[in-house]
Amino acid sequence: MQIRTSTAEDWPGIFGFYQKIMDEGQTYAFPKGQSLEEARPWWMEPPPGQTVVAVDNGRIIGSAKMGPNKPGAGSHIATASFLLDREARSRGVGRSLGRYVIEWARQENYHGIQFNAVVETNEAAVHLWQSLGFAILDTVPGAFRHPTKGLVGLHFMFLPLESATSPEH
Repeated sequence: MQIRTSTAEDWPGIFGFYQKIMDEGQTYAFPKGQSLEEARPWWMEPPPGQTVVAVDNGRIIGSAKMGPNKPGAGSHIATASFLLDREARSRGVGRSLGRYVIEWARQENYHGIQFNAVVETNEAAVHLWQSLGFAILDTVPGAFRHPTKGLVGLHFMFLPLESATSPEH
């Protein structure tokens, strides 16, 4: 498997599983029923961030987008989002993308990575992020409307990056 920066030509390959995940409504509070073009700005991150793809045998099996969590005074903290094709789950793709994002954030001199809304019922993701060093700082109860479990919490997760040194990021 290779992780590389995405191109405009990658978007249709990402969109196939993006659409399924968003329409399932279990892990993201993104709009359902988006067209290819409506969804593009929700996932394809502009600079200074980036979107990457995980490719296996020429097929896109996962993607991550990353960049500053907030502009201006909050731009020294990164954020990221992740998608995996259902067939790529439990194969280490999410872990590889997570490690890629952590290394990218370190290289870009971010002081930490903040996840603003990890659905608490997404146990595989919560476990993965904790195994990579993220801590749950708090949970907003009932902040996510899960299609089968009703109102569930959203975790606020954080990973400090000790090696960051640049005050402007």
